Amino acid sequence: MNQAPGKRAGKVLLIVAWAAGLFLATRFFGQWENQQRNPNAQVQSEHGDGYVEVRLLGNGQGHFVLDGAINGQLVHFMLDTGATDVAIPEALGRQLNLKRGSPVLLSTANGRTEGYRTRLDSLQLGDIHLQGVRAIVVPGLDGQTVLLGMSALKQLEFTQRGGTMLLRQNLK
Repeated sequence: MNQAPGKRAGKVLLIVAWAAGLFLATRFFGQWENQQRNPNAQVQSEHGDGYVEVRLLGNGQGHFVLDGAINGQLVHFMLDTGATDVAIPEALGRQLNLKRGSPVLLSTANGRTEGYRTRLDSLQLGDIHLQGVRAIVVPGLDGQTVLLGMSALKQLEFTQRGGTMLLRQNLK
């Protein structure tokens, strides 16, 4: 049974419309999911008289994550007030060409391991710039996320209210 050319074209256009709709929905929900994972991909800084502030929103899991830089190279941070130092996964430490300092014994969720101390020439969170930040390179720390510990955070004022964290660097 042969279909009329108009009916065949209508079915093709319907299939194309459905495919386009699915493509757009996938793109939209993919962007929405990324926004839920890291609502601070574009960090906004506020400048005042003698200070710089960065306001962070908690992600869907309640963590404060943001994109920033170590020694001028882009990295992904997660704030960790329970970490003494900035903790960097070993693979990322190699990519950043971090200088190997003294060895240090670490207790991690995966057991005891040996990492090494290093010093970050610069660490950037929006317009907040820190120099000479103490850090530890940690073998077995999965992924590419840097734990932003107290060796950096103690140089800032920070307050948390609800799902927002405010970081402030006093410049005076």
